[in-house]
Amino acid sequence: MSLTGGRLRARLSRWIAYALALASALLALASSARAGAAPTVHVAPIQGEINAGLSAFVERAIAEAEEAGASALILPINTLGGRVDAAIVLRDALLATPLRTVALVDPRAISAGALLALAAERILMAEGATLGAAAPVLAGPEGAEPAGEKATSYVRKEFRATAERRGRPPELAEAMVDEDVVVEGVVGPGKLLTLTTAEALEFGVADARADDLGAALSWLGLEGAEIRHASPSWAERALRFLTQPVVSSLLLSLGIMGLLVELRTPGFGIPGLVGAACLVLFFWAQWLLALVGWEEIALAALGAVLLALEVLVIPGFGVAGIAGAVALIAGLSLSLVGAGVTPERVVEAVAQVALSLALALAGALVALRFLPRVPAARRLILATSLGPDVAPGGPAGGPARATGPRVGERGLATTPLRPAGIARLGGARVDVVSEAEYIGPGEAVEVIRIEGNRVVVRRAAPDGEGG
Repeated sequence: MSLTGGRLRARLSRWIAYALALASALLALASSARAGAAPTVHVAPIQGEINAGLSAFVERAIAEAEEAGASALILPINTLGGRVDAAIVLRDALLATPLRTVALVDPRAISAGALLALAAERILMAEGATLGAAAPVLAGPEGAEPAGEKATSYVRKEFRATAERRGRPPELAEAMVDEDVVVEGVVGPGKLLTLTTAEALEFGVADARADDLGAALSWLGLEGAEIRHASPSWAERALRFLTQPVVSSLLLSLGIMGLLVELRTPGFGIPGLVGAACLVLFFWAQWLLALVGWEEIALAALGAVLLALEVLVIPGFGVAGIAGAVALIAGLSLSLVGAGVTPERVVEAVAQVALSLALALAGALVALRFLPRVPAARRLILATSLGPDVAPGGPAGGPARATGPRVGERGLATTPLRPAGIARLGGARVDVVSEAEYIGPGEAVEVIRIEGNRVVVRRAAPDGEGG
């Protein structure tokens, strides 16, 4: 028995030795294969305005380069700046990645673009390139205006912390943001710092000059690397377009205007569909960029419901209307801000939403005033809910009458007039339009003018019932 056990142990030892040798050989082959493979370099351009849509693209490019084990991520930069909160998101992503990141400034990295260049591990600049001029500004009705001290202090420290993290002169980074920062021999008081390529190299901000991607690869020692260019997907391009301040404001204005017109007319037609589509596009873009969550959507929806109750159930403008307006403005404003938000950015978002609401209200008043006079537009608004027995401006069921409504004739509203609806005039139900006011069912009305098939009425004294 002992001899048999010894043979088994010997055979087992040989099998283990063979398995270890095979594993070692496979590991050696894999290592040699990796060593012989060409390195890969990913390229993700930062072009145009820096906004939340661009941050989504660059974050995806960083993740793809990390997954592929890229030897470097090169970021060709050509921008005049953009939103601070979007730049902060990208700055944090560049500092957090273990990748070898290289900013290739050609021809300029201004404002928020300068922060992204400073966040890269290495900065290469083409001949004639510029870097700096990063004072925060607010968009005003008369153009860009300097931001307040709070915003300037915040951005200045972000620049300083980024420069310290990457081993660059922090005073020069601060001087790009605040004109009160003086650096002896570089920039005097009252001047923002903007560096040319030669100056950035002289002061230790940039690492080398590289006029194109090939020169950058040569400086990095990656001449034979496989180049993989990242480009924005159609969804990221759409996000960049939809999150531009002008476009997002237009979506808000059209969306709210469409719903306001729909609330003041019976049924659900073209204005409601257009308004709903615009608001869906607005929230979809903000949702994908993680700028909006269920809390903001719920707050905006609550505001819309309160305003609808004020218009449809409690005519006038009281507590529900004020609370609804506040909730709607707060929900929409919070949907426009993200990471790195400053008090000035919050004020800017509130102003953007308030302006959109004002434009929507003005547009809705104009539409309700003039669209009913256009036959095609009037049919689009009214045809969805008045029923088959209602003829515009004429009898809508009930006993026939020899003549149509007359100016000065009085009757009763049988449906809410918001402003269109049905009134009983001379014993017949007639399609009418109120003069830009809400009139509840059962209230007395008076015909004030007749324009073709359009019968315009206003609220009359209760003793003026007709028919």
